[in-house]
Amino acid sequence: MKKCKITVMRIAQYKDLISQYENPISHACHMELGQAFIANGWTRPEGFCQSAWDTLSPFVLALSHGGENFYGGWMKNPKSAMLSCNDGFRPVSFLVEALEEDAD
Repeated sequence: MKKCKITVMRIAQYKDLISQYENPISHACHMELGQAFIANGWTRPEGFCQSAWDTLSPFVLALSHGGENFYGGWMKNPKSAMLSCNDGFRPVSFLVEALEEDAD
């Protein structure tokens, strides 16, 4: 099984939607641009957002077991996927890449 690197590539925030629909919250997301995590198969990396993990984990699992070319080869690197968390107010985009080394 391969390890996967998950890198925060973009953090968006839709202030118009937040002001119109969201109840006030103190801090919704702890991700930082450029932050990277290493996943060992199905195990969520420490400090990684549970909601984002729920979205990314099927791709991480597939990549860690050798899967590639999702959706007919939409990625230039077939052993990767560009995915976003499911937060409609402040989506975070992640690059998930299978690493060549095996997980312990």
